[in-house]
Amino acid sequence: MPLGLRNRLDELLAESQVVLASKQVSEDGTTKLLLRFEDGRTVESVLMPDFRADRAAGCLSSQVGCAMGCDFCATTKTGFERNLTSGEIVAQFLALRREAALLGRRLQTIVFMGMGEPLLNLEALIAAVRRIADNTLGGLGARQITVSTVGIVPGIDALSLSELNVNLAVSLHAADDSTRSRLLPAGRRFPIAEVMSAVDRYQARRSRPVTIQYCLLAGVNDSDDQARRLVKVVGSRRVHVNLLRYNSTGLGLRGESYEVASDEASERFMRTLRSQGVVAHFRRSRGPDIDAACGQLREREIAREGT
Repeated sequence: MPLGLRNRLDELLAESQVVLASKQVSEDGTTKLLLRFEDGRTVESVLMPDFRADRAAGCLSSQVGCAMGCDFCATTKTGFERNLTSGEIVAQFLALRREAALLGRRLQTIVFMGMGEPLLNLEALIAAVRRIADNTLGGLGARQITVSTVGIVPGIDALSLSELNVNLAVSLHAADDSTRSRLLPAGRRFPIAEVMSAVDRYQARRSRPVTIQYCLLAGVNDSDDQARRLVKVVGSRRVHVNLLRYNSTGLGLRGESYEVASDEASERFMRTLRSQGVVAHFRRSRGPDIDAACGQLREREIAREGT
């Protein structure tokens, strides 16, 4: 069978595996899709307009639900159900690409930062990335694909040993192990020092800067002390700190309610990093008027279906 025909059949198969269950569109153009698979389970995928009028970025899920238990994330509230297949991951990409085309945009970049921990579904992730990067299907290059993780050290090493030269983003969210373990249970298994050593190995093998994700939470990880600690964690590494503004998800699994850090604290945090030579900036908030945080739309739909 000719390669082009086989890839088209693969594309049609992937498209047949998913239907649109719900859709939300923000005033800023961000579009969140809730996609339903053949077994009735759902995941979220997000399309975000780029600064350029002809481009868009996509956010894909890798699992149905999530087992990581991050306390400020809505996805964890519904628990982990199963891994996605490579075809289901590709189906999300195709759904977002169609949505972008309707807006006169091209899906230019994607990040695996939706529901689930990508590095705990590595085999399907790698297979999906290969298909998305194939010129006859997705046509995206490695520099256009980012894989985000809470810091699964064996997964980072396995990804670095694969032939995929994708970007890596690590969700740190605190600069000391005690605070991080409180927010991310994975921090109890993989201390910050081990995570950053894995980052070093990834950079040595892939020669790519790594992004450090840091969501600022009022009174939790936004202090001057945390900023100074983060400077020490980063050290002289060639990394980029991506500061995030929190989208409220209600009570966490531990019964705590988190609040977005104040503008003053956030700006002071960034100034501290930059004053010590750390490359840092704020990621633009998306979809503040819809269920923008990961898992919120799915959580709402599950609650509605249960009534």
